[in-house]
Amino acid sequence: MKFNDHAITFLSFKTLRLLSFSILFTGFYGSINAQQTTAVGTSKVWGTVDGIAIEGVVQGPSAQVTPLQVACVFEYTENDIYNSPPALPPALNGLVHLDHDLKGLLTELRKSGRFSGQAFETLLIHPPKGYIGGKSLLLIGLGDRNKFAPELMISIGRVAMREALKIGVESFALASDLKDAGIDSPTALVAGNVVRGALTAYRTQAWLKGKQMDHSKPLKKIVLLAGPSFFNIAGEGISEAIAGFNN
Repeated sequence: MKFNDHAITFLSFKTLRLLSFSILFTGFYGSINAQQTTAVGTSKVWGTVDGIAIEGVVQGPSAQVTPLQVACVFEYTENDIYNSPPALPPALNGLVHLDHDLKGLLTELRKSGRFSGQAFETLLIHPPKGYIGGKSLLLIGLGDRNKFAPELMISIGRVAMREALKIGVESFALASDLKDAGIDSPTALVAGNVVRGALTAYRTQAWLKGKQMDHSKPLKKIVLLAGPSFFNIAGEGISEAIAGFNN
């Protein structure tokens, strides 16, 4: 079956959402082995740093209920999130579901150049109630997909944290959507790098607060979205990053 933009047939998006799990650090390539997957909705707090719980959840960015949802996208290429391969099939692609639930807004923003997706570019969106699980959506650009390196995610984590503190939310969820976009990324390393960037940024703000130069509210939780095949390996990278801050 060929999927073009919003021409999704035979399966409703509600059905597809039950099959799709956009991942913070990776997504699906290949077949799903039931013995190696984690059920949708599974959550685990991998650790705590400076009072912030770092939680992993098997969920997609459209369905996750949180004050702020962060989604990362590359610079636009024609019909990119719907072209499979290299993008994940629509049934497993969180960006496809996010675009659908936003009534095509994600594709319209990117295709028109209103949001170019350049590295570290941000755009804050407040969808009407009921569109997605998050109250607000923050897009962060990843730049040129052909130049992606895992180290980029350290800076992405920093940007996400700083924007969350500006908005004043107590928690946020982040999905990198790398595999959704067709990037074969090292799961554990990318996971750990997001945590390293976010917590480094948080400690910088705490340092400024000690000098009476910051008035941001404390953050209580970071939710990292993961696909069912990569939940545990992502957790390994997260746990390693947490240990680096607590040791």
